[in-house]
Amino acid sequence: MTESGRLVVVVEDEPQLARLLADYLQQAGFGAHCIADGESAVAEIRERAPALVLLDLMLPGKDGMAICREVRAFSGVPIIMVTARVEEIDRLLGLELGADDYICKPFSPREVIARVKAVLRRVERGPEESRRDLELDPDRFRAAFRGKPLDLTAVEFQLLRLLVSEPGRIFTRSQIMGAIYTDHRVVSDRTVDSHVKKLRRKIATASPDEELVHSVYGVGYKFEQP
Repeated sequence: MTESGRLVVVVEDEPQLARLLADYLQQAGFGAHCIADGESAVAEIRERAPALVLLDLMLPGKDGMAICREVRAFSGVPIIMVTARVEEIDRLLGLELGADDYICKPFSPREVIARVKAVLRRVERGPEESRRDLELDPDRFRAAFRGKPLDLTAVEFQLLRLLVSEPGRIFTRSQIMGAIYTDHRVVSDRTVDSHVKKLRRKIATASPDEELVHSVYGVGYKFEQP
């Protein structure tokens, strides 16, 4: 199955890595265009209107954060951040600026292609299809998956509702705490992890073979249906 030549723009200043990514993208059926510096990236992305952007964080002229922010001012094109900096703050900033995913160097080019395809599938099917099997009744705090009721507490329901509101988006633990504890009580990260663990267990009773709530190491959680 080809990708019909859909264009992926690779913003990467390391020539060998950029060429490697472009080769793998082309082998997977995508078109690929490489940009080596940050200064020209925004104008070229605007002109070429790609299907997706692979955006390195550290670039000459203008960094990936600034580019992501400027692109988001005029386009919703999917953006995957690529970074060798593993500090949590960089990951969070990239995602909060509107990036759809991130990949840490070093990485396998095959992993990049898999991420590109997954992000494009998610964008193209839209949020409604992602949650077509999940029914939420906010008035009664009831949820069902494929017709099977999920016996959720109020907090677990609010957690699931938050994650499902934007399939594929990674919510940080602090964002989750702010959404499910409206009385602003102080709770630890472990409390959030405990709620997620219980929610997963209850979803598993309705669908043992599917994982819907995914952990993103060092960042938080997201809802994504296979």
